[in-house]
Amino acid sequence: MAAMFETFAKAFVFALTLYAGLGLLFAIPFVWFGVQRLDSEAQGSGIAFRLLILPGVAAFWPLFLRRWMTGVTEPPIERNPHRVIR
Repeated sequence: MAAMFETFAKAFVFALTLYAGLGLLFAIPFVWFGVQRLDSEAQGSGIAFRLLILPGVAAFWPLFLRRWMTGVTEPPIERNPHRVIR
């Protein structure tokens, strides 16, 4: 039974490592080239901004990859009670 849990733990750690590695592999070119295409406010931003968003892009890389591949050019408009215009 303990061997099964150890195998599961190793597989889980491997999956997380693979996800993080792919995220970092995606995030580096995205932060330097892709972020300007998805958000016009990011154009002309400096290295500090790019380093600041790098961990978030690496964590949520599947979402950013989908937006980058579909050609979405602006962030979606929030629809929540705070933005309702009456």
